[in-house]
Amino acid sequence: MTATTGTDDGRDDRDGRGGLDDRAELARLLPPATGFDLPPGRHEHHRERLMNQIDHDTAAASARDRAPDRAPSRPRLLRPSFLAPVTALALAGALVAGYSAQGGGEGPARAESGASAAERAGNAQPVALVLGRISDAAAESGEGPVGDDQFVYVRSQVQGGDLTSGKLVTGPLAEREIWYAQKPGPQKRLGYIREGGETLPINAELGDTDGTPEGISRPTYRWLAALPTDPRKLLDHLTALTPESERQEHAQAVFEQIGYLIRETVLPPETAAALYRAAALIPGVTEAPDAVDALGRHGVGIAREDRGSSTRSEWVFDPEGLAFLGSRTFLTADTAIGAKGALFDAQAVLKRSVVDEGGVRPQD
Repeated sequence: MTATTGTDDGRDDRDGRGGLDDRAELARLLPPATGFDLPPGRHEHHRERLMNQIDHDTAAASARDRAPDRAPSRPRLLRPSFLAPVTALALAGALVAGYSAQGGGEGPARAESGASAAERAGNAQPVALVLGRISDAAAESGEGPVGDDQFVYVRSQVQGGDLTSGKLVTGPLAEREIWYAQKPGPQKRLGYIREGGETLPINAELGDTDGTPEGISRPTYRWLAALPTDPRKLLDHLTALTPESERQEHAQAVFEQIGYLIRETVLPPETAAALYRAAALIPGVTEAPDAVDALGRHGVGIAREDRGSSTRSEWVFDPEGLAFLGSRTFLTADTAIGAKGALFDAQAVLKRSVVDEGGVRPQD
């Protein structure tokens, strides 16, 4: 189970051979790292068991090597902790096979990094104005409330990358349905996921023997409604809750965290409005004119580039009502695993609803 050994106080047992031998054996058996760290928050499918194990082992070795992973076959309800450190790739070698999640088509034809024309001219105001309009629209949203005994249902078309070969290969679109349980207190059954015609339970996270509580790893409607609604206080709160990683800018991790909340939850209107205004305060967030989601739907875009991992994440909103459509992440430079523009993942939200029973689709 664990990749290291240690003393009772949590330190590595470097006086014995256990921990060092384990790591040496892993290093001997697994292929060498590509030299490129995967960005966190990728691939929502087919790897929760793997990521749970990696998180468990990595945490035992060093808390600071943990990065959020959002890539379950049974989704990891929101851990940035959503992101698997790419020691995940080095520690896990073939484990990355699980990345072949849903696969996807072609990457964006033109994946430009950087800001909009106005921002390149030195004016950062447009993104705040755009997010302000999105915030105002979200404040008028009719979604919710969600009862403690209900489930948040999200149906999406998703695609993700496969790194089994050591190169990024994006497969075809596939449908995914998720039912997120809203019960307060620690829960051992967090919901259900349906992919490829199979419905599976989402179990508590590894180590949560008494169940996973509400929080950043399980954002229930009740928990979301209790968040600060002042944008600066909300951003500070989420920044404190979002784990840091040497492999990703912390601002990018927070941006990814907010993006997950927007995509995978039903937000109280006041919280939704505050989230968008909080996103406007994150350094490096820009407007992304004519952004495109996984289905090729064009819309108003909000983006941030993580220069450390050469990736860019974009949120896409309907140009008419400014409702959230989807998101995507792609490479912004040629790397050892793929060319500029290669698609890591993309999502298009088709339906979001509240239902009374897990595994049961809402009535249209």
